[in-house]
Amino acid sequence: MQTNHILEFKELIKKFSRDELLWINGYLSGILEGGGNLTSLEATPSTNLNSTPAPSIKPTIIYGTETGNSKKVALQLQKLLKQNKIQSKTYDASQYPLDKLEKEKFLLIIMSTQGEGEPPVSATNFYQSLEQSNVNLGKTQFCVLGLGDSSYPLFCKAGEDIDKNLEKLGGQRIINFTPSDVDFMPVAKSWFNQILNFIQNSASPSLSIQIEPPKIATSNQKKSYTGIVKHKVILNDIGSNKETYHIEIEPEEEVDFQPGDAIGFYPKNNENETIEIAKLLNEEGRSTEFLNKNIRGLSGKSLEKFSNLFKTEIKESKIDLIDLLKKYPNNSIHIDDVLNLLNPISPRLYSIASSPEAHDGELHIAVSLDKFKVDGQVKTGLCSQFLANYTLNETLHFYIHKNNNFRLPAEDKDIIMIGPGTGIAPFRSFIAHRDATGAEGRNWLFFGEQHFVKDFYYQTEIQEWLSTGVLTHLDTAFSRDQKNKIYVQDRLKEHSKEIYDWILNGAYLYICGQKDPMSLDVNKTLIEIIEKEANISKEEATAFLDDLELNGRYQKDVY
Repeated sequence: MQTNHILEFKELIKKFSRDELLWINGYLSGILEGGGNLTSLEATPSTNLNSTPAPSIKPTIIYGTETGNSKKVALQLQKLLKQNKIQSKTYDASQYPLDKLEKEKFLLIIMSTQGEGEPPVSATNFYQSLEQSNVNLGKTQFCVLGLGDSSYPLFCKAGEDIDKNLEKLGGQRIINFTPSDVDFMPVAKSWFNQILNFIQNSASPSLSIQIEPPKIATSNQKKSYTGIVKHKVILNDIGSNKETYHIEIEPEEEVDFQPGDAIGFYPKNNENETIEIAKLLNEEGRSTEFLNKNIRGLSGKSLEKFSNLFKTEIKESKIDLIDLLKKYPNNSIHIDDVLNLLNPISPRLYSIASSPEAHDGELHIAVSLDKFKVDGQVKTGLCSQFLANYTLNETLHFYIHKNNNFRLPAEDKDIIMIGPGTGIAPFRSFIAHRDATGAEGRNWLFFGEQHFVKDFYYQTEIQEWLSTGVLTHLDTAFSRDQKNKIYVQDRLKEHSKEIYDWILNGAYLYICGQKDPMSLDVNKTLIEIIEKEANISKEEATAFLDDLELNGRYQKDVY
């Protein structure tokens, strides 16, 4: 800064009161947070610098998350409020004390949707309690942000239900229910701005603040592509407990995708199964009407509707339609009544395992055939079986699911990738991309499966990357090759100091694979590593990791 500017600034601030200086401090902090651009500070209202009283509103933020996105949004909102001297408390919906609900003055809910329009598992109790509650929220102001994917038939339904229930209980809605699609951050930031403007205006009612509604770009029609299934091979060796397919799709037109994106499929039901369902309903000739309907794993509200239709109590919490019809036979049920209760099949997403630069625009995926037992009967996952059985050289329809929250950093940045099982898929894309583009950052991969000999996916490629130096470190955990099971989190602990050093030097952390228990165990281990190596408390280590996530240096693609 030039000396004359400093002198001018010192003279200027002599005129301001302490409250005005506090306001300026928050304003400048916001500019710096936004990259130093004055126009980036949408969240700060335009005012004169008359003395502004501190806001009396102290929001309670509650989030329900399945993969961590709602938590990330909640923490970003809390951070923004703190920068503007607004006190708030943040709760995971599973930990929120429901007896406090009636005492809340200002509720901010961030809720994702999963399955058949249902809340995340961790938020189920909060969701159901709110639905069944009779508390009086006449003194509570609220607004709800929904996170979802408009490819799914019940887009942001869980958040919408919560919004309606809060109003039903007497709550005062300050912002209309706001749904956000896959690229949720632009909508979330606009929602933040409205909240901040409302709170600051409540402290200074004389201020004239224009609140623009968020621009929500959603579409139930994702751009559809077609491609030819050119190659399909099982990655496991003979004798493996797993059946994992590597599938290569050659698009029939150019497809825009990046490492970190996923590919979406709309699978069809098995014809034999739909024929049997139609037979059970005495309408064998209409079996094709079930091909695109969700007949697997009916749960929650769907089963409530079937209970009403069948006029009987359905005790199962989740059941396939074919099993439901066999277990609760009712010859008076008409096929149209059943069809009307079924939702369309939701898309299934698979991480892309190829790089457009390294694989000539081809789309590769790793698909583990999901096998499980229900009442002693072996069943398979709908989409994994659909893809495993797909005929070579046949056309397949798909769309690209852009994932801007799972991206490679600058080429000179180091990355640590934790991807057991098919969680390795996007990291095959990451490493191949960095190899093809000559990125200088170091790459460290943690991979795990059951057996080294039978389940080391992409072993030849990985060893080649090691030999050329593209892959700096590789640590594997084959859980069943020894008496005591070893997992990726155990390998992380073995390299505690080096991992912490990489993080301090700016490395980015990535996790891909099953949320429960893998990603939860890895998250816990990372907190333990930071706690140990930095010699700080668990709470401080957790805050440190949360801060990495807020700054985009800790990214997850979990399911």
